[in-house]
Amino acid sequence: MTVRAILDTKGHQILTVEPDAKLSAAVKLLGERKIGAVLVMSEGRLEGILSERDIVRVLGERGARVLDEPVTSSMTRKVVSCRQSDTVSGIMEMMTLGKFRHLPVVEDGKVVGLISIGDIVKWRVKEYETEQEALRDYIKTA
Repeated sequence: MTVRAILDTKGHQILTVEPDAKLSAAVKLLGERKIGAVLVMSEGRLEGILSERDIVRVLGERGARVLDEPVTSSMTRKVVSCRQSDTVSGIMEMMTLGKFRHLPVVEDGKVVGLISIGDIVKWRVKEYETEQEALRDYIKTA
């Protein structure tokens, strides 16, 4: 199974913020949309990713005053990404080893989606349920 299959089911929409957006605005966006990360992009170029973990870390280190600073002061700059042709098992391993939960999908230098560990878990559960149903049907007809 590939990343493309998940994106084709989930959709290719991504939420972004500009690098100079205030951290408080990004926090509000994450809360309103009930998501765990947002991509930081400028003129179509991926500058970084801002996750809940980034926010908690910087709040713990520097306090609430960081909410008035731009997201660039808190985001992860070194973004790991994947391609649509990557396998689900491959990106699961990448996320586990890297200890992150969100992975931008990039094709030809352009961001085409965002995969979360929740998307992967949902996909895998669906796969297992389909497999179980097929086995039940097989046993019934045997």
